Amino acid sequence: MGNCIVPYCDGPKNTNVRWTLPAVCFVWQTAMVILFGAFVRYNKEVDAHWPETKIHENITSDIENDFYFRYPSFQDVHVMIFVGFGFLMTFMKRYSFGAVGFNFLIAAFGIQWALLMQGWFHHIDSTDGMIKIGVENLINADFCVASCLIAFGAVLGKVSPVQLMVMTLFEVTLFAVEEYIILNLIHANDAGGSMVIHAFGAYFGLAVSWVLYRPNLKESSQLNGSVYHSDVFAMIGTLFLWMFWPSFNSAICKHGDGQHRAAINTYLSLAATVLTTFAISSLFQKHGKLDMVHIQNSTLAGGVAVGTAAEFMLMPYGSLIVGFFCGLISTLGYIYLTPFMERKLKIQDTCGIHNLHGMPGVIGGIVGAISAAGATESVYGQQGLINTFVFKDDFKHRTPAVQGGYQAAAMCIAVSFGIGGGILVGLILRMPLWGDPTDDNCFDDEVYWEVPEEEDSADPVLQYNNHTVVNKHAEVTETGFTVEQH
Repeated sequence: MGNCIVPYCDGPKNTNVRWTLPAVCFVWQTAMVILFGAFVRYNKEVDAHWPETKIHENITSDIENDFYFRYPSFQDVHVMIFVGFGFLMTFMKRYSFGAVGFNFLIAAFGIQWALLMQGWFHHIDSTDGMIKIGVENLINADFCVASCLIAFGAVLGKVSPVQLMVMTLFEVTLFAVEEYIILNLIHANDAGGSMVIHAFGAYFGLAVSWVLYRPNLKESSQLNGSVYHSDVFAMIGTLFLWMFWPSFNSAICKHGDGQHRAAINTYLSLAATVLTTFAISSLFQKHGKLDMVHIQNSTLAGGVAVGTAAEFMLMPYGSLIVGFFCGLISTLGYIYLTPFMERKLKIQDTCGIHNLHGMPGVIGGIVGAISAAGATESVYGQQGLINTFVFKDDFKHRTPAVQGGYQAAAMCIAVSFGIGGGILVGLILRMPLWGDPTDDNCFDDEVYWEVPEEEDSADPVLQYNNHTVVNKHAEVTETGFTVEQH
């Protein structure tokens, strides 16, 4: 059935997660406590020995502590993770609890596991073997979780919370590996994560969705859609993401010109994407009416695509060009490519992550490779080239042309890790023990949530309308009876 290539795939469904979900949450949180106790400590800027560090390193003011540079960006990124991504996925008529709630769950677990995995790869202190964390580690953990939430969008409404926890466990692990290869071994630059976060997360999610393909998903088609108020809630997520995306792309850039440039490039690219999205949405819809799906999603594509080259000398007009083309490609993807992928490739992409994160992520990798290869000393300055591309130590002899080649290779690695890892994890998630819903029960909060009953339409107080009161000079009391006024 579906795309299954192993015999255990499609056993009987049992959506009761009363024991499995608490077991996973309790056991894994206990494991986090133990692992943090064994491996994680504060770095020198967080430790109480900071006053001594200031004296030793001749630091004159607490304002030089990295907290004051990074925490505003961390706040913005944190809001994007929990509010932006969460509300963006509330567009379905009966799956808002699942969208926001499961987003909350996997993000809270993911940031803990990411601090450990990224710490083991990037932040081991050679003197004591401990992972030393500060505010920049929190930002990077949020970045890692962003890739998990992107993948979540592809399987939204079709999997159980236990499956999402298992998917997050494996995806964070794979993310740490591909991030280390791309940023440390290949030494590619990807400040805003077009490749490491968006392309990897999107193709990971699409590969999982392909393996978990449901040929009878049309049985839940009546719930796989929006209503007026659900689209309004989703638009809240869009606006939070759109406003804070300059912080996302510039959060871990170097202090000074690089961070400043990344924020401006992202700001301009996002603005251009909005106009293009509105234009294409109107042009390809009957009577020129706008489609809210396009406005909720494609308006963000420029922020994804400018991520890799965010701190490069892309120039303001270059940022506008990137945003312009991403708005066009992303919107056309929702109109033509998403239906084709489901019909021909058997990929059921609930949120259209291929259009918002996949294709723009690849475009971002290409833009980054071209921008790096074309970098010149006349544009950057000698020291500017060194600072922007970190041509130091083992990489001090690397040229911009060679850097461009490595940037392109990094994009291929991110996509390959995403597809390969997604297929592997998808096969694990097909095992009939995770409590996933049946085809006719997808996109419905009632499967995993206690859903409030609808308001009682027979309540006389709730139904009070002065046009139904015989005596217009009477008023309704708290008991529901009328009292004549004189």
